[in-house]
Amino acid sequence: MQKTRPILAWETLLDIARTDAPAPLRERVEHALRRAIDDGHLVPGSALPPSRTLAENLGVSRWVITEAYGQLVAEGVLDARAGSVTRVAAPTLSERMPPPHPPSDHPAPTATPVDARFDLRPGLPDLRATPRARWGSAVKAALSSIADRDLAAAHPGGYAPARQAVSDYLGRSRHVATTADRVVITHGASDGMSILARELRRQGHRAILVEDPSWPRLRDIAQTHGLRTIPIPVDDDGIDVEALAAASVRTGARVALLTPAHQFPVGAALSPARREQVIAWAHAVDGLIIEDDYDAEFRYDRRPIAALQRLAPDRVALIGSLSKSVSPALGLGWMVLPHGLNPEHSPAMPSLIDQAALAHFLVRGDLERHLRAARSRFRRRRAALLDALRAELPDASISGIAAGMHLLLELPAGADAAELARRGRDHGLALTPLRRYEDVSRRPEALVLGYGNLDDTLVSAATAALATLLRARSETPVASVRSERTLTG
Repeated sequence: MQKTRPILAWETLLDIARTDAPAPLRERVEHALRRAIDDGHLVPGSALPPSRTLAENLGVSRWVITEAYGQLVAEGVLDARAGSVTRVAAPTLSERMPPPHPPSDHPAPTATPVDARFDLRPGLPDLRATPRARWGSAVKAALSSIADRDLAAAHPGGYAPARQAVSDYLGRSRHVATTADRVVITHGASDGMSILARELRRQGHRAILVEDPSWPRLRDIAQTHGLRTIPIPVDDDGIDVEALAAASVRTGARVALLTPAHQFPVGAALSPARREQVIAWAHAVDGLIIEDDYDAEFRYDRRPIAALQRLAPDRVALIGSLSKSVSPALGLGWMVLPHGLNPEHSPAMPSLIDQAALAHFLVRGDLERHLRAARSRFRRRRAALLDALRAELPDASISGIAAGMHLLLELPAGADAAELARRGRDHGLALTPLRRYEDVSRRPEALVLGYGNLDDTLVSAATAALATLLRARSETPVASVRSERTLTG
């Protein structure tokens, strides 16, 4: 018997009408309890309601319940002792053991291990530095400050103080030209993209121009909502605007999804000339640019540049979130919409308390304090990773501006990034091939090395492990590739 306080399971719904054939009530109650346990609705240690209470809930006699309980106790399914509640019994040792072979003929899918010693996955912030205390304080402040009437009120587009706080923050940090009424609070960039894609489809759009390579999640969301994605190549100055315009003429697509501040995964910033060109294209075709403000807060060689949205507030919808800057666990983000674009609000807005906490987190400057510390930490970590790569792989080609939380490592001729990633798991390395983010483009084999969640004390060891892995693939030295080029933007 457990000595911890039991999990009360008095509100578990039992379907005693569900049976393959007519059966006495007692047997139907037994079957319903077994199903609830097998389905995981009643977990080991769960305290069942007293027989009188369950009888009243099910509309049966107490005798039916006591008989059903007694039978299941006799079988070892339930555990009952004098003076204590009836509980779901803990599984025996043999029940806890997994079967010796998987129940399916298909091999279990393999995924990048999240507990790898050397976490070089891109797209993750430093999870060890999540500002738990500050966020907890913001939640506490939110709980004490929300007016009673707001707890049951509708908040189309989001909680007004949160929308105002986001508008003010984006105005001062990204020079976004907006007002609170054009801000929509979302669960994150994916949620924002889903809302926009649904609205674009409703308006008659059937295609969207996307960077290639790019983060696949937003492309997938567009496709889910019926928008065909048209890949446009990216180079060291960002998206190829001439190719974008040509594809627009060929396909009729008038919507483009871009990451101007820091392209993922190439690591380029959209050049000033191309920023002007892409805005001119949007005006010329009566189009829309969706600006994914991906890790725009992290620039190490200069101050972050202004959002593209500022150049054409009537042509750009900006989406952003706290996922890359703070933690994906918060599940909070925003959209800034141009006038004339008024999609239906998501039926599942973030909780009011989370939105109020976001307002406090921004107004009190907690996000900006966190970003200052993170920016300094990532700058040092990036420099340490570059130094280690130069030392271990002196002829390797490394690209990407001094920004964000990843860089691109081009592999020697003949290397297979996917195979290296598979072999890396055995060495504690979580690696990601560039091919994962490509659609039709076929750039040289490369790894996208994320350093956001890489422990500072493990930078040298991670690089040494990667170099060992590369050298082991062939007796040929890791050489004959371009020298490092650090892009500017």
